Amino acid sequence: MSEQTPRDLFARFQRNALAGEAALDEEMLADDVVVEWPFGRVGHRRIKGREQVVAMTRAGREALPVVFEEFRDVMIHETADPEVIVAEYQMVATIPGSGKEAQAPFVVVLRARDGRIVHWREYQDQAMIAEALS
Repeated sequence: MSEQTPRDLFARFQRNALAGEAALDEEMLADDVVVEWPFGRVGHRRIKGREQVVAMTRAGREALPVVFEEFRDVMIHETADPEVIVAEYQMVATIPGSGKEAQAPFVVVLRARDGRIVHWREYQDQAMIAEALS
């Protein structure tokens, strides 16, 4: 894998999600990657290690009954640290069977080193996601 920037890795995340795959794939993650959801459920706010993250993202993708259609209003902010970007976006999905379209806002702080993600901190509107899936 060539040296990928944080922007490149975020674009790969988008392509994977829209292709119906686990959005964070094995090749884009450092061995000791940390993924966090500061507003997640207690006990589900942090996971560490490539194997654990890959297993979690694959299981999550299989369990989530949506088809991701597009990313809207994507804004990527550079930071003073070249390893870090902040991405804001709306993720749009369709619920199979109902045809219902829903969207939810996200903010991700992505840190990459040596072409791989070492830290992914994701903020999401969990109430909006739960409502869309109900």
